[in-house]
Amino acid sequence: MSDEILAFKMQLKPSVVPEYKKRHDELWPELAEALRGAGIHDYSIFLDESTLSLFAVLKRKPGKAFDELPLQPVMRRWWDYMAPLMEVEADNKPRQWSLPSVFHFAG
Repeated sequence: MSDEILAFKMQLKPSVVPEYKKRHDELWPELAEALRGAGIHDYSIFLDESTLSLFAVLKRKPGKAFDELPLQPVMRRWWDYMAPLMEVEADNKPRQWSLPSVFHFAG
C-alpha cells in the first residue's frame, strides 16, 4: 500500500509568524508521537509571507488511525494552543482548504 499525499492551505493572523514558527520548532513530543501513530511520516508547512497563507503537505500511510487523530486529547490541546495565531473552526481546528494535485514528478 503506497503513501497518501495530502496538501492543504491554512491562514495565519497578522503579526504572528515568529510565534507560529517558535511553537512548531518546539513541537510537543507527545504530539509528534500522535502524528507518527496516525501514519504521518513526512509533514512540511510553508509560508507565503505576502498573504500569510500556509501551505501544508504531508505523507501518510493509509489507515484508520489518521481519521482518529482529531479525537486525541493532545491534538485538541494543540489546536487550542494554536487558535490565537490562525483562522480556526468553532472547535479550534485550523480552518483548512484542500488543494488538489495538478502535477507530480517522481524521478
